[in-house]
Amino acid sequence: MTARGTVFEETMLGRVRLVHEDRDRPVRLDLTARADDVLLPHRTTHARLTGRVRIAGRADDPEAVGQLEISPLARRRIRYRITFTLEGRRLTLDGWKSVSPRRPLTSLTVLPYTLYEDGERVGDGTLRFSLTTGLLPFLTSFRFPRAGVPAADRDHAPRWDGTPGRTEVWYTTLTDPATGSGVWLHHELVAPTDGSGAYAHGWAAVFPKDGPVEHALFGPVPWEASPDGFTAEGVSAVPGRLTGSVGPFAWALTETPEGPPLHTFPRWSWRRPWLPAAQMLPATRARYTGTVRYGTRELSPDGAPGASARIYGHGNARRWAWLHADLGGGDILEIIAAVSMRRGLDRLPPLVFLRLHRDGRTWPRRVERSAVGWAGLGRFRADIGLPEWRVEGRAGRRRIRVTVTQPPERTLSLDYTDPDGSRAVCRNSEAADAVVQVDRWWGGWRPEATWRLSGTAHAEVGER
Repeated sequence: MTARGTVFEETMLGRVRLVHEDRDRPVRLDLTARADDVLLPHRTTHARLTGRVRIAGRADDPEAVGQLEISPLARRRIRYRITFTLEGRRLTLDGWKSVSPRRPLTSLTVLPYTLYEDGERVGDGTLRFSLTTGLLPFLTSFRFPRAGVPAADRDHAPRWDGTPGRTEVWYTTLTDPATGSGVWLHHELVAPTDGSGAYAHGWAAVFPKDGPVEHALFGPVPWEASPDGFTAEGVSAVPGRLTGSVGPFAWALTETPEGPPLHTFPRWSWRRPWLPAAQMLPATRARYTGTVRYGTRELSPDGAPGASARIYGHGNARRWAWLHADLGGGDILEIIAAVSMRRGLDRLPPLVFLRLHRDGRTWPRRVERSAVGWAGLGRFRADIGLPEWRVEGRAGRRRIRVTVTQPPERTLSLDYTDPDGSRAVCRNSEAADAVVQVDRWWGGWRPEATWRLSGTAHAEVGER
């Protein structure tokens, strides 16, 4: 039997008083715990913590890390040690819930803690887990993945089972913060409908901030299956590593995933390919370090923000638009709006699949609300065009409006060939602009958050 681990998410709210301050400040922790064993209450389980720590007016660190000791019966405690950054200083939060059978609810939901800097106490506080608002998301967040095989690694593995008429894609986009240049690495498997040999091909492209877009193609070459990801003609995209050399391009990048997987389409569609296609991100976002050479120029990204994504399906849509927007602070917006090639579906307006990962949560809670909601109730819609396209819609008490601009001088046109031999063209920009506005209903629509991206949005529009 395959060993399994445990993954769950937890949110706690509270207050802290820093030394040399005469007032308390609100604190929020959004954490993801990952253990290599199944969590059982009668034994001690150790887990790794990642997440976001916010102290009002002082800290907002989306890259906090730490350890969690879960020992409710053996040691009667659940201990947290979390390291985060406050105004350039590295602090450690150390505290534990003292589990008591006399007061089980309080002892399991209240976390007193101390803040340390280089071993010196710099603050104290208390965090609380809300049973009213936090229990259901906490319980539904539990996952039991196969231990020793991170979810991101499993999602990189090829899906194709030899069936004709399929296409599979591994692609990575990132923005080099030092130069403002965008990078696009595209790796694709095509299994023709007529049963002829499957082949691999792709390209690398750089979108300089101060010059024309440059790219190079590789393949097609016969497909050679790899258990880890994509490997063909000296080009590979496997967990944690992207390498390749083609024409004037050469790249070697390490990839550090951050955040949970993000399913742009319904989660079930990735494992059960009943839809024309499905897309997902093995990790909500990632950081990239290494080199990208093109011609006589070179990029040396160091912790550059970006993401890898996966597509598996029957080919390209009749018309589509895509956006990946890193909004900062760990917040991500992923959009696909598409008109299917399937008879009947091709008469519908673009179906919108929208995922806003913000403050550790994803909205809408179920992606079907953005896609089926538009088709049936007119709640989400897309206006696809160039150089500007838009998406807007609402779910629950929130609505979103997104405007994407792909300047022609920062846009690259490339051809796709579907398994049936038909052709499509995409117009891609890894240096696009985007404006994202989220409103909330409080007896009327009121602005909740606005992001403006200049040259750092990753976007594409495709058509037949």
